[in-house]
Order: sequence, then C-alpha cells, then structure tokens
Amino acid sequence: MYSEIVHTDTFILFVAILFISGVITTKFSARLGVPALVLFIGIGMLIGSDVLGIIYFDDARIAQIIGIFALIVILFEGGLQTNWVDLKPVIKPALSLATIGVLITTLLIAVAAKYILSINWEMALLFGAIVGSTDAAAVFAVLKDQPIQKRLGATLEAESGSNDPMAVFLTVSVIEWITNANANIFLLVLTFFLQMGLGLIFGLLFGKIAVVAINRINLDSSGLYPIFAISFALLTYGITSFFNGSGLLAVYILAIIIGNTDIAYRYSVFRFSEGFAWVMQILMFVILGLLVFPMDLFTIEIILQGVTISVILMIIARPIAVFISTIKMNFNLNEYLFLSWAGLKGAVPIVLATFPLLANVDGSQQIFNVVFFVVLTSCLIQGTTIPLLAERLKLFGPKKSMPIHTLELISLGKAKAEMIEYEMAEEATINGKTLNQISFPEDTLVNAIIRDQRLITPTGDTVIQSGDLLYILTSRKNKKALQQLLDRKQE
Repeated sequence: MYSEIVHTDTFILFVAILFISGVITTKFSARLGVPALVLFIGIGMLIGSDVLGIIYFDDARIAQIIGIFALIVILFEGGLQTNWVDLKPVIKPALSLATIGVLITTLLIAVAAKYILSINWEMALLFGAIVGSTDAAAVFAVLKDQPIQKRLGATLEAESGSNDPMAVFLTVSVIEWITNANANIFLLVLTFFLQMGLGLIFGLLFGKIAVVAINRINLDSSGLYPIFAISFALLTYGITSFFNGSGLLAVYILAIIIGNTDIAYRYSVFRFSEGFAWVMQILMFVILGLLVFPMDLFTIEIILQGVTISVILMIIARPIAVFISTIKMNFNLNEYLFLSWAGLKGAVPIVLATFPLLANVDGSQQIFNVVFFVVLTSCLIQGTTIPLLAERLKLFGPKKSMPIHTLELISLGKAKAEMIEYEMAEEATINGKTLNQISFPEDTLVNAIIRDQRLITPTGDTVIQSGDLLYILTSRKNKKALQQLLDRKQE
C-alpha cells in the first residue's frame, strides 16, 4: 500500500515538473524564435525510453484520444479568438484551401511518397492524406502575436481551423479502401458531404444554444461559466460525431459563434480557454514526443526520406495547391508566397498517423516515423521563418490591438456591473480628449488608466492617449452603449 502511495506521489511530482518545464519552455521559444510545440515534442522525446528512459510509452490509442481531446480544446480557443468581421471576407479562399488545396497537396505528395518511400499507391495516397492539411495548433500558436495583415492571417487561421475534417475524411477513407476490398468510392464521397453538412448544422445549432444557456442560466459561481462553455465544445463534438458528422468542424463553428456574441463572463471564458489550450498543447505534444522512438526516427534512411518529402511539400506541393485553389481571388505574388510558406504541419498529421497503426495497416510504422520527421522539419524551418518572411514581403499590418474584455466583479444575480478592460486605439474618436469631454453612458466610471506601465488615477482633466489601458466600471445594461462609444472611429 505504501509503495502505491509513493508511486502516486512521484507521478504527481513528475507531472508538476513537466508542466512547469512546458511553461518555462514557452519563454525560451520566444527568445529563440522556435515554435513552442517543437520544444514540447523535444521534452517528450528526451524523457522517453531511448534517451533518459524515464517513461516508456508506445500506446497509440491513448495518444490518439489525448490528441483529439486536445484538438477540440485548441480549436475551441482558436474559434473564440476569430473575429467574424475579419473572417467573413476570406471564407471563400479559406474553404477552397481547406478542401481543394488539401486534395491537391494529398495527390502531389502521394506521387512523391510512392517513389521516395518505395511503397504501393494505396499507402502513398494514405501518406499524402495524413500530411495534406495545415495544423490548427501550429498556425494559431505561430500567428497569435504576429501583426500579419488581417486578410492573410484570417485566411490561414480559417483554413487551418476548417481543413482538419478534410484530412480526417481522406485518411479514414483511404484506410477503409486499403482494409476493405468492397469499399465504395462513390459512397465515401457522399459521406464527406454528409460529414461537412452535419458539422456545419450542429455547429450553428449548438452555438446558438450555448449562447442562450450561458447568458440565461444563473450559476452559483462565476468560475463555472468557463467550464460550462468548454463543456459545450465537448458535447458538440460528441453528438456531431455520433451522427457521423465532422465534430472538429462543428466545434470550430460553435466557438466562432460564442466568440462573436456578447456572453456573460466573457473575459473569464476567454482566459480559461486560453490557459486550458496551453495545457492541452503541452500535454499533447509531450505525449506525441513520447510516442516516437528517436533511435528509429533519426536513422539515415528516415532522415533522407523525410527531408526530401519536406522539401517537395514546402517548395512544390503546397505552392501549387495554394495557386490553384485561390486563383482569381485577388492575392498578389507576395501573398501567394506567404500563404504557400505558412502551411505549417503539427499535431494533426501525427495524430492521423496513429490511425493506420491502430488499424494494423502494413507499413504504418514507416509512415508514422516519416510523418513525424516531416512535422519536425516543417515546425523548425517554416515555423521559425514565418515572421521574417512576412516582414521581408512587407505583409505586416498594424499592431494587433487588445479586444474589449470584461472583468466580472461579482456573480450574476448579486450585482449588475462589469469592469471593462480596453486598450485605446489611435483612430478612436475619444483619443486625445479629456474624460470631461467624453459622453459616457450613465452609471459609468473610468477607475484606472495604465500608461507606459504606470498607474494613473484619472480625473476629469485626464487626457486619453493612444495605447492607454482603461479600466471602466459600468452597469450591465449600459455595456453595449459603452462598447459602441469605444469602438467609434474618427472620420
């Protein structure tokens, strides 16, 4: 009994060290210019059986479950942060990249894999399907704080958020084709449209239900609202998948609806989701790092095969797919180059590579190892150079402004008040005015201003300046009027 307690305590200590290492790693990743997910994978490989030998892990089923759960959380957080105003103009190119682009990439990489890996056409097509899509976790992480032009950033984020269903469909369909001699191609195509349609319908439906539930149900604690919101993401995925729809697409649409609607405890929901997404990223990539064995991965054969396919993917397949799928959509040469280079690979291809492992497809271990190497190459080369390329191509837009957040003071039902946190935009109509000159709604008070990291106690003669961080207390009934005032731009 005592030994079991000691074992449990040791496991908890190890998990704590793992998460602390992951959090500190994000700091180093920013300074080194390396995506944090690469370092997370590195931690997993380091503590695995081939290096330090702390943990032996080879259960692809558990890795797949953790990976899909993490993708749900990451897609939910990414959808919350997606601005519908920015997304709406790029829906057409994003969907084209997520469907036609993924299909073209799959076919081109299949041809390369056939001859480079010396496999049959069925396995080559399976390999192409696995690496054909961009990865939401990687794209969201790399673009999060970069001032990329809104149209390009929104296109890439929408593509990565919506192309996972296409990649999952292609991978599962090819496995079905390989393992079932009676598989009907026409029926598989119909299944794709059914999955996309159900994903869209359930995403919209549960998005509306979630907004109503969050706003109308008075919970006893404000800390329950973020859990309530994330539960809707899991519920949406589960029910959509139960009816053979695309659960990942449904979750992304659900999150976009919630994120673009005025909900109770919005700030808490956003912050909780962001933190939870980081936890799942750390856990997912460490687990995926544990799943691979460096002794098998870093062989001359795998390295040569992985590098060759990576070069073809980055320089030939992705650019061709981008050009064909976005033709006549008003992108200039620099934007084409950037969209081509920003097709990051990440967790999704690795998770998809576990599908043939679990289906006992012959040659699946080779595919897994090469896919893993391709992901590492993509993250290390593309992930580290995206900001530099955007700067060289002059594709940086204005600095990203902080959206309006609300700091909830007291649980619903006890006070009808919220604290608004708002960063003053240069083009705002109230910029440069004193507080006395601004017609704030009734029951509204500016409590504090942060300027150049200094706290300013506001008075009526305090002049609002661009970049100021305002903390404004207002009644909930006047919140919308206050947001309209803050969002008003100069003519």
